Amino acid sequence: MPHDWNNPRTAQWCQYLLDSYAHWLGQELIERDGAPLQQAERLFNSNFVVVSHGIELDPILNYGNQMALSLWTMDWQQFTRVPSRLTAEAPNREERERMLELAKTQGHISNYRGIRIASTGQRFLINKAIIWNIHEPQGATIGQGATFNTWQFLS
Repeated sequence: MPHDWNNPRTAQWCQYLLDSYAHWLGQELIERDGAPLQQAERLFNSNFVVVSHGIELDPILNYGNQMALSLWTMDWQQFTRVPSRLTAEAPNREERERMLELAKTQGHISNYRGIRIASTGQRFLINKAIIWNIHEPQGATIGQGATFNTWQFLS
């Protein structure tokens, strides 16, 4: 699966994502030693899921690490073209949107639980997800990120 973690734009996005996580949660998502490109590689190869989207009217996924790409069964190019609402089935999108709005007003939420759907139609329940706002150093919100390491495939 081709990926784009070593693109300078993606490496910069990873810095915003990681800095914002540390800002809201008061801890680091990954070990932050090394150059931004090394951190981007570490994040991409982490053993937990990390995803994000921008602030478009219908936000598009703009980052997924290898665990996310594997879970949603997509490559980088497919994943980063998907409106993030489509990661959930229609009946679950309202709850997903409510949680994103709550995170937007609070800065982050923890212990989110919801059902998602892979490109193959495989449904899975995510547990203990953290959702946070991603912002530039000047403070402008530029997206939202999510991470989780617990999920269960549903039949």
